[in-house]
Amino acid sequence: MARLEKVVEEIVAIFNEYADDRGKEGKLCKQELQSLLVTEIQSQEFKDAINLEDINEAMKSLDKNDDDEVNFREFCCFVCSLAKSHHRATTAGRKGRGRRQGDEN
Repeated sequence: MARLEKVVEEIVAIFNEYADDRGKEGKLCKQELQSLLVTEIQSQEFKDAINLEDINEAMKSLDKNDDDEVNFREFCCFVCSLAKSHHRATTAGRKGRGRRQGDEN
Protein backbone atom coordinates (compact mmCIF):
# COMPACT_ATOMS: atom_id res chain seq x y z
CA MET A 1 0.00 0.00 0.00
CA ALA A 2 1.23 3.49 -0.84
CA ARG A 3 2.22 5.91 1.93
CA LEU A 4 -0.66 8.33 1.34
CA GLU A 5 -3.16 5.48 1.41
CA LYS A 6 -1.75 4.37 4.77
CA VAL A 7 -2.02 7.90 6.16
CA VAL A 8 -5.64 8.24 5.04
CA GLU A 9 -6.51 4.88 6.60
CA GLU A 10 -4.84 5.95 9.87
CA ILE A 11 -6.68 9.27 9.99
CA VAL A 12 -10.02 7.50 9.53
CA ALA A 13 -9.13 4.80 12.08
CA ILE A 14 -8.02 7.34 14.70
CA PHE A 15 -11.18 9.41 14.28
CA ASN A 16 -13.43 6.36 14.48
CA GLU A 17 -11.63 4.98 17.52
CA TYR A 18 -12.19 8.15 19.55
CA ALA A 19 -15.55 9.19 18.06
CA ASP A 20 -17.24 6.02 19.22
CA ASP A 21 -16.11 6.44 22.82
CA ARG A 22 -18.41 8.81 24.78
CA GLY A 23 -20.40 11.15 22.53
CA LYS A 24 -22.58 10.59 19.52
CA GLU A 25 -21.28 7.90 17.22
CA GLY A 26 -19.35 9.45 14.36
CA LYS A 27 -18.59 12.69 16.23
CA LEU A 28 -16.04 13.77 18.82
CA CYS A 29 -17.35 15.37 22.00
CA LYS A 30 -15.07 17.61 24.05
CA GLN A 31 -13.75 14.75 26.21
CA GLU A 32 -13.07 12.54 23.19
CA LEU A 33 -11.25 15.37 21.42
CA GLN A 34 -9.13 16.02 24.49
CA SER A 35 -8.29 12.33 24.82
CA LEU A 36 -7.36 12.14 21.12
CA LEU A 37 -5.10 15.21 21.29
CA VAL A 38 -3.32 14.12 24.47
CA THR A 39 -2.76 10.55 23.26
CA GLU A 40 -2.15 10.96 19.53
CA ILE A 41 -0.04 14.15 19.48
CA GLN A 42 3.30 13.56 21.12
CA SER A 43 5.85 15.92 19.54
CA GLN A 44 6.23 19.40 20.98
CA GLU A 45 6.11 20.89 17.48
CA PHE A 46 2.57 19.63 16.96
CA LYS A 47 1.50 20.34 20.54
CA ASP A 48 2.58 23.95 20.00
CA ALA A 49 0.26 24.15 16.97
CA ILE A 50 -2.80 23.47 19.15
CA ASN A 51 -3.88 24.72 22.53
CA LEU A 52 -4.15 21.70 24.81
CA GLU A 53 -4.53 23.95 27.87
CA ASP A 54 -7.87 25.26 26.71
CA ILE A 55 -9.84 22.47 25.03
CA ASN A 56 -12.91 24.73 24.87
CA GLU A 57 -11.04 27.08 22.55
CA ALA A 58 -9.96 24.12 20.42
CA MET A 59 -13.58 22.95 20.21
CA LYS A 60 -14.72 26.43 19.12
CA SER A 61 -12.12 26.59 16.38
CA LEU A 62 -12.92 23.09 15.09
CA ASP A 63 -16.69 23.00 15.56
CA LYS A 64 -17.72 24.99 12.50
CA ASN A 65 -21.42 24.06 12.71
CA ASP A 66 -21.72 24.92 16.46
CA ASP A 67 -23.13 21.57 17.62
CA ASP A 68 -20.54 21.14 20.43
CA GLU A 69 -19.06 18.15 18.65
CA VAL A 70 -16.47 17.65 15.93
CA ASN A 71 -17.58 15.67 12.90
CA PHE A 72 -15.21 13.94 10.48
CA ARG A 73 -15.15 16.88 8.07
CA GLU A 74 -14.18 19.28 10.88
CA PHE A 75 -11.56 16.81 12.12
CA CYS A 76 -10.07 16.62 8.61
CA CYS A 77 -9.79 20.43 8.53
CA PHE A 78 -7.91 20.23 11.83
CA VAL A 79 -5.52 17.55 10.49
CA CYS A 80 -4.94 19.67 7.37
CA SER A 81 -4.11 22.72 9.48
CA LEU A 82 -1.56 20.64 11.43
CA ALA A 83 -0.07 19.43 8.14
CA LYS A 84 0.14 23.01 6.81
CA SER A 85 1.84 24.21 9.99
CA HIS A 86 4.32 21.35 9.80
CA HIS A 87 4.98 22.04 6.13
CA ARG A 88 5.67 25.74 6.78
CA ALA A 89 7.97 24.88 9.69
CA THR A 90 9.97 22.30 7.76
CA THR A 91 10.26 24.20 4.46
CA ALA A 92 10.82 27.76 5.66
CA GLY A 93 13.34 29.52 3.46
CA ARG A 94 13.72 26.68 0.97
CA LYS A 95 13.13 27.07 -2.74
CA GLY A 96 11.88 24.30 -4.98
CA ARG A 97 9.94 22.54 -2.27
CA GLY A 98 8.41 19.95 -4.56
CA ARG A 99 9.91 16.68 -5.65
CA ARG A 100 12.18 16.97 -8.67
CA GLN A 101 12.25 14.46 -11.48
CA GLY A 102 14.61 11.64 -10.67
CA ASP A 103 14.24 12.00 -6.87
CA GLU A 104 13.75 8.63 -5.26
CA ASN A 105 12.14 9.80 -1.99
